[in-house]
Amino acid sequence: MNLKNIAKEVFEIESKEIANLSLNLTDDFEKAINAILNSKGKFILSGMGKSGLIAKKIAATLASTGTPSFFLHPGEAYHGDLGMIEKEDIVLLISNSGETDEVLKVIPFLKSQGNITISMSGNTESTLGKNTDYHLNIAIKKEACPLSLAPMSSTTATLVMGDAIAAALMKLRDFKDENFAKFHPGGSLGRRLLTTVASVMKKDNLPMCTSEFSIKDIIHKITDGKCGLVVVVDNETIKGIITDGDIRRAMETKEDEFFSLQAKDLMSTNPKLIQSNEKLIKASEVMSEAKINSLVVVDANDKLTGIVQMYDLGI
Repeated sequence: MNLKNIAKEVFEIESKEIANLSLNLTDDFEKAINAILNSKGKFILSGMGKSGLIAKKIAATLASTGTPSFFLHPGEAYHGDLGMIEKEDIVLLISNSGETDEVLKVIPFLKSQGNITISMSGNTESTLGKNTDYHLNIAIKKEACPLSLAPMSSTTATLVMGDAIAAALMKLRDFKDENFAKFHPGGSLGRRLLTTVASVMKKDNLPMCTSEFSIKDIIHKITDGKCGLVVVVDNETIKGIITDGDIRRAMETKEDEFFSLQAKDLMSTNPKLIQSNEKLIKASEVMSEAKINSLVVVDANDKLTGIVQMYDLGI
């Protein structure tokens, strides 16, 4: 049995079903998106079994991209949690067959309260499809399951339709990475977009020297500073920077005069600077563009205040 071929067959089947999904789109997709966009309430998703699991993921994606959303279990809704749904809320009900009893049972309440309803099913003529304001067709021709029993292609199609909803809403809201970061302050993107250089930079016992420092003293400063560099400063003005790489290169190219060299003979002038109030994302961009691992941090008057390095960014 070739296991790779099994995997490839699943990939092929599901990719074809996703490609065919665009053929199922109707004006209801656009109408549903505009309804969600103009809603003053929340977007609530519900479904049973595997559809419910996919609904949870879609809700999480929407919530993290600017659409207040949450998942409501239809069984629990029918037994008291319907009180979570307010009149201004829009409800998305998911059922591949469109005949899931627990899902259908919440429809009378939604109609009596006047909620806008959207459905996802693989059957436009299903009870669910006929009893909601907008229907999104997620019909597939073949499940990837070898027995054609377990929902595979169908759940993938449902997930992709949910992603299409999220992507459309993000475009219409002009949702940017800064907005995304606000909902993900604990992630690496949130950290880089929201945290300032001042919060992570080394600011105590900075490795500094003047342009007259000897090579011996420079090496001591680099060693003690544990940053792999020393900043050359004369009269509070940054003149340059010397890295341990500069030291190694000088040993090879200026071997005869090495021990008589001073900081001014080794330093790279015009080092890359960044202000302490800049975000980490900016520091990351500068380092990547210049292909360096450290930046000299300055205040508004270009006075040395710290050093930030690539590992400080949490990338």
